[in-house]
Amino acid sequence: MPRRMPMARASMGALSAREREVLRRTAAGTSTAQIALQLSLSPKTVDTYRSRVMRKLGLSNRSNLIRYAMQHSLSHY
Repeated sequence: MPRRMPMARASMGALSAREREVLRRTAAGTSTAQIALQLSLSPKTVDTYRSRVMRKLGLSNRSNLIRYAMQHSLSHY
């Protein structure tokens, strides 16, 4: 039986603009350090935003986060 992704608890509408931006840049392959520089944030803050996104969407790891973003056409910014 194939593994299924966990159901998302919330939709993209539940994310703040900053959370969506961090999600987009993560899905595009941008590193935490690069995202931090681009958005004038600390790397820890970027990690916090990413963790919030994962929690809100019910995703358990970065791979699922990237897969979610790609399925929702968010990998380009």
